[in-house]
Amino acid sequence: MLFAYTILYVENVSLSLQFYKEAFGFEIKFMSPEGDYGELISGATTLAFAKHSLGESNFKASYQKAQKGKSPFGIELAFSTENIEADLAKATAAGAEEFEPLKEKPWGQKVAYLLDLNGFLIEVCTPMK
Repeated sequence: MLFAYTILYVENVSLSLQFYKEAFGFEIKFMSPEGDYGELISGATTLAFAKHSLGESNFKASYQKAQKGKSPFGIELAFSTENIEADLAKATAAGAEEFEPLKEKPWGQKVAYLLDLNGFLIEVCTPMK
């Protein structure tokens, strides 16, 4: 078995794809003609976005929607970079909000936490040595 996708349910797929392109440099791989689903080129695991209406059609039970201004879910997307200071500046310039400032961990890794435009938690970190 392989970990194939992470799909984030959002209000606006196109806006979310564009944000991740501008903030983190991921290229857009696919966008459905209806604009309700899209994917980014993000490495071995695909990062995708789907409209809430698509999620509501997929699930019989309701789900909790991420909301900007509310506490983020206890889950994060983690992006690794060698140029953490520059990449954090790029992300915040694109609209990401600082959640926890850049810190160096006891094992030498640098880590910062951001919120995306939908309220999802993002870790930006240097690679583990």
